[in-house]
Amino acid sequence: MKRFYENVDVSEVVDAGWQVTLDGRGLRTVKGTPQIVPTRKLAEALAREWAEQSEDIDTSRFVHRDQTDFAIDMVANDPEEAISQILKYAETDTLCYRADPEQPLFERQQAVWEPLIKRVEQTHSIKFTRVSGIVHRPQPPETLATLSDFLRGRDHFTLAGMQTMASLAASLCIPLLALEDGAEPIALWRAASLEEEWQSDLWGRDQEAEARRRRRQEGFLAACDWIGLLND
Repeated sequence: MKRFYENVDVSEVVDAGWQVTLDGRGLRTVKGTPQIVPTRKLAEALAREWAEQSEDIDTSRFVHRDQTDFAIDMVANDPEEAISQILKYAETDTLCYRADPEQPLFERQQAVWEPLIKRVEQTHSIKFTRVSGIVHRPQPPETLATLSDFLRGRDHFTLAGMQTMASLAASLCIPLLALEDGAEPIALWRAASLEEEWQSDLWGRDQEAEARRRRRQEGFLAACDWIGLLND
């Protein structure tokens, strides 16, 4: 697609938020909803994605736009479904599933994952069940109920970012930690991919698998950045 605009600006929508304009026309989502976001910082990031396009538009560079459209078109219309999808990652959280205690991987998981889980438990006054092996064990109902209440207190933009992060990390603990002040997204991603990296180091690295992992990392870091832009 050829670039069809010259000027990219950000305008304030009274009592609603901020919107990117192309040659004075406010942008809409892919489903036609006005693309109004809650902070100027996010609007400016969206504007940069348009302003930095060359003569031929590369839609793969619209990372924040796609996340924003997902929040407005999907999550805002059915937040309960988003909460349900996010909670599934609490029930099977990667950080809760450890190798057998006699295996070297177990020590590494304990060293990296245990402090993270404990931090989530202390912050939210909950308790996770740890599992050695791959056999599923349910999390305590009170833990899921507390996390459900927490998620219901988040706006649809935050839920959208959390859903993206949870799906990429296969964990709810990771996006919960990403919401904290001073969070280090790359450290959280490395924690989430610890076992995958361990296995790759042990058995060798496949070029296609490495490319997929890089794309997932990029998506996770972009979602973390997007969440940060929700706070002016």
